Amino acid sequence: MDWDRIRVFLAVARARQLLGAAQQLGLNHATVGRQITALEEELGTKLIERQTNGCTLTEAGEALLDSAEKVEAELLRAGARLSGTEAALTGTVRVGAPDGLGNYFLARELGALAEQHPGLTIQLVPLPRTFSLSRREADIVVTLDRPKQGRLIIRKLTDYSLSVYAAKSHLKKHGSIRAVDDLAGRLFVTHVEDFVYSRALDYAAELGKLMQRHYECGSVVAQMEAVRAGHGIGILHDYAAMNYPELVRVLPQIRFTRTYWLMSHPDTHDTRRVADVYHHIAARAQAARSRFVLQDE
Repeated sequence: MDWDRIRVFLAVARARQLLGAAQQLGLNHATVGRQITALEEELGTKLIERQTNGCTLTEAGEALLDSAEKVEAELLRAGARLSGTEAALTGTVRVGAPDGLGNYFLARELGALAEQHPGLTIQLVPLPRTFSLSRREADIVVTLDRPKQGRLIIRKLTDYSLSVYAAKSHLKKHGSIRAVDDLAGRLFVTHVEDFVYSRALDYAAELGKLMQRHYECGSVVAQMEAVRAGHGIGILHDYAAMNYPELVRVLPQIRFTRTYWLMSHPDTHDTRRVADVYHHIAARAQAARSRFVLQDE
């Protein structure tokens, strides 16, 4: 089989559309289509069902994807060995993470690692969504739910806690909060339910019932900024909130604990750059454990 055709197939399988694959590869949309057709004719089987809203893999396509990814991983490792790049930390590593952890912890920690290694490019993608390792949307992923299936390398990164916060300016304007009843009539700064991508984000439901006025934000950063500005009450990550002296933890009896999981794909985990970034994230989270889980006062 022609590896160039396999490379095009991998791009289409991961992007789930011809146009997206073409943009990634720097090829013409029609060229990508012809390469897929030629590969299907060479193998004598249909690999991709082309639809108006994207592409789906056939059973044969799924089987080829699994084999092609293994070959790709071996070629990457062989290339690193032959070029001598295993001795130096070089190349690109993409890290997908929840926006809270990404913006308030990983941005700083991975920035320091990138600064130490001139040949290494780290792409941090801190978004409120999930990432697929099998589709190569990222090399390393931090998730809120531990996957129950799939060929993945998984370790617990850390537990973390969230508490109820208000800005000093809010408390000065609207009064202190000593009991749950004091929340009545206040604005609840929370997430947009349609954007919830994990069961671990269910902590706002009960508090939301106590406050009928809602300001819903699509990201953790937006929630943080709204609460800091004194507009309302929010459930915030303790490790992020502690960076802002204008925030006050209220109702300390209300606290939520969740877990971050660190994952990579076995086909690329042993690549030097991926392994080193993976272990750096784990080590820095371990060193900061006391910040992630707020201790009882």
